[in-house]
Amino acid sequence: MKKLFSISAALLLAGASLFAQDRSKVLKIYNWSDYIDEEILKEFPVWYKEQTGEDIEIVYQLFDINEVMLAKIEKGKADFDVVCPSDYMIERMLNHGLLLPINKDFGDTPSYLDNVSPFFRDAFKNKLKAPAGVDVNDYAVGYMWGTTGFLYNTKYVKPEEVSTWGAILNPRFENKIFMKDAPRDVYSPLLIYIHPEVTNLDSLMFSTSDEDIAAVEKILVDAKPNIAGWEADFGKEMMTQEKAWLNWTWSGDAAWAMQEAADVNVELDYIVPEEGSTYWFDGWVIPKYAQNIKAASYFINYMCQSEMAIRNMDATGYVSVIGTPEVLESVQESAIENGFTQTYDVSYLFGEDGKEVIVDPVYYPSQEIMDRCALEHDADEDTIKLLKMWQRVKGDNLSTPIIIIIVLVVLAIVFFAVKSVGKKGKNAKKTKK
Repeated sequence: MKKLFSISAALLLAGASLFAQDRSKVLKIYNWSDYIDEEILKEFPVWYKEQTGEDIEIVYQLFDINEVMLAKIEKGKADFDVVCPSDYMIERMLNHGLLLPINKDFGDTPSYLDNVSPFFRDAFKNKLKAPAGVDVNDYAVGYMWGTTGFLYNTKYVKPEEVSTWGAILNPRFENKIFMKDAPRDVYSPLLIYIHPEVTNLDSLMFSTSDEDIAAVEKILVDAKPNIAGWEADFGKEMMTQEKAWLNWTWSGDAAWAMQEAADVNVELDYIVPEEGSTYWFDGWVIPKYAQNIKAASYFINYMCQSEMAIRNMDATGYVSVIGTPEVLESVQESAIENGFTQTYDVSYLFGEDGKEVIVDPVYYPSQEIMDRCALEHDADEDTIKLLKMWQRVKGDNLSTPIIIIIVLVVLAIVFFAVKSVGKKGKNAKKTKK
């Protein structure tokens, strides 16, 4: 998720606002990089003026890890007005008292919050962990979403070989797999893999028992000969260059890689294994130390318009949670333009209008796939157990080629060091004479 930062945009949007004194005229946004149409940011002050009669300037800053964002707010008490954390982080922030409710009174301005698909509003209300009596929809509004699965090279891998998460144990894939360096996005699907008897995946996603952590760790350790590397963002590019055959990844990254690979005649495909998987989302929230709740609430409302959803999807390559007819029409047109012809049932997102429509199935998985996907959750106090397991698994993960490279580098260093010492010795002898 989240690519390189546009320096020019940051300077343009931040500028002297960093030093603005009247916070009622400043909106501070904290977001992932390349995760919004920058023109939308520039247009918001005009829209806000039209709606409220008030001026607003935007200070726009970026983060690349949820935990970095959390530390700035929790420990540093940073006064960001709008932040875009991931699902599990929304849970953590809400349960630790770090979120403020969204002000949904927009005066004469229409509310666009209900444009969010009922599927996600229901997930916020009934699936995210929250304090008793709290509806997460009062504190968070969805933004983008996707699934977790396998991106694979069809020249080397058959679909049936990656129909299970156990594919990472296949000896045929030695040193051919890039694993996503994201503990929850690996741990949660493997929970499903080791518990085929469990039908309630939603409840399973909360498990952080010592037994389950140990079982997942064993699978990952056994799979290490197959793992060429752990990646947060470069795996998709490596797949387009055929540096690996298989990538445990997110649907958004997979779709990007498939498009890029097609330009160089590399055929990639994406699959959600049959056991089931996880879906994820990011959403807008107002942190505890925000100083402009009004502008933050208006910005969240602004982002839920169909037009903004379509433009943000075009700009970022990710999939919006907005489920309006306008968005459905746009994604159908895009799919047809890109050569898709098969219809899918995506009514979970778009209602009855989405029963049999032509869409890109990587971006919009079918109802059948979503029926076997669950939302992953924050491990809270057990997070440290997961991270320790992750570090144990990764700690000595050196594939054979990497070991060879390291040995060659060390030998080269030793060789040149000895050679350098020898030269110094000869020169010293000459000097002494």
